[in-house]
Amino acid sequence: MDRLWAPWRIKYVLSVKDEKGCFLCNKLRENDDEKNHIIARGKYSFVILNIYPYNPGHLMVVPNRHTADVTSLSSEEVEELYGFLGKSVFAIDKSMHPDGYNIGMNLGKVAGAGVEDHIHIHVVPRWSADTNFMPVISDTKVIAESNDEVYRRLKKFF
Repeated sequence: MDRLWAPWRIKYVLSVKDEKGCFLCNKLRENDDEKNHIIARGKYSFVILNIYPYNPGHLMVVPNRHTADVTSLSSEEVEELYGFLGKSVFAIDKSMHPDGYNIGMNLGKVAGAGVEDHIHIHVVPRWSADTNFMPVISDTKVIAESNDEVYRRLKKFF
């Protein structure tokens, strides 16, 4: 077995706990946005970095209200969600200069939802060079920038 040494990851590994309830709701209730990587808060939604990013800058736009049903969102919730979606793309464009994006929702377990009961929109910046031999040959994805650094980059644009 090949090993990819990443000793800086131990801080994160040791901080992960068995969380009770919805982690998105838990983070929203806490009052430490920098620690929780909450980039922006609104009346109806918030923006948070994904703790298991596919790429640097991978974030989620999330309604404040805990719901699994996208059809239950009010027009005010949808308006603010999509406003934050636009601000997220703008912030990533200005600070990270990606070549493109994957943006979407996974609704239900069979659709790939890791969190089935609290909907959210994924925003994943993509670069032409972000896929290399590592994921293809060794089934390993290398994330080149920490969430702490990405948080500092994006926060100033909100």
